[in-house]
Amino acid sequence: MTTLGIIGAGHIGSQVARAAVAHGYDVVIANSREPETLADLIAELGPKARAATPAEAGAAGDVVVVTVPLRAIDQVPVEPLAGKIVLDTNNYYFERDGHIDALDRGETTTSELLQQHLPTSRVVKAFNHIPAKDITVDVAPAGTPDRRALATAGDDAEAVAFVTDLYDQFGFDTVNIGPLSESWRVERDRPAYVVRQNADELRANLAIANRLP
Repeated sequence: MTTLGIIGAGHIGSQVARAAVAHGYDVVIANSREPETLADLIAELGPKARAATPAEAGAAGDVVVVTVPLRAIDQVPVEPLAGKIVLDTNNYYFERDGHIDALDRGETTTSELLQQHLPTSRVVKAFNHIPAKDITVDVAPAGTPDRRALATAGDDAEAVAFVTDLYDQFGFDTVNIGPLSESWRVERDRPAYVVRQNADELRANLAIANRLP
């Protein structure tokens, strides 16, 4: 079974860990502090999970989830993630991250920034436009009418296929936006951001998105 390394143990990271363990994955999770600070979460997750440093989580994961504030992506270890699929959950909040001119001007995306930081990894967008609590709640088997859909985007076909399969296991349909350069369509303040939508509704919301607010 695939091991997920999770760098970032906030709301999204913790919920992805819960869903992953529930579906049989091993999880190695890290935060910005010492692994011991995750003792309560690890006790909840059980024997398929352990806490580690970011570098250790990156090295242990067959696939790695990066779910840290955008301002902290330069602290994500590079070498342990080399060659690996990296799921990017980042969103840009200038109130928290400070203004990033290239994002303000619509010249790049948060995922492309992470890809620049991790040049030998295969970055793919995932879990960025769903409230954290819904990752383990608003789920349904494949084929369920009105099943919630989540978007992904990536330049690597294998990475996109991995997220598509993971979403399906967790209980979501998938809409593929295309390359990382199109991932802005599901970023903050766009119609598809943190609203419940099925696949058809998600496609419609992606189509009407504006590049700049």
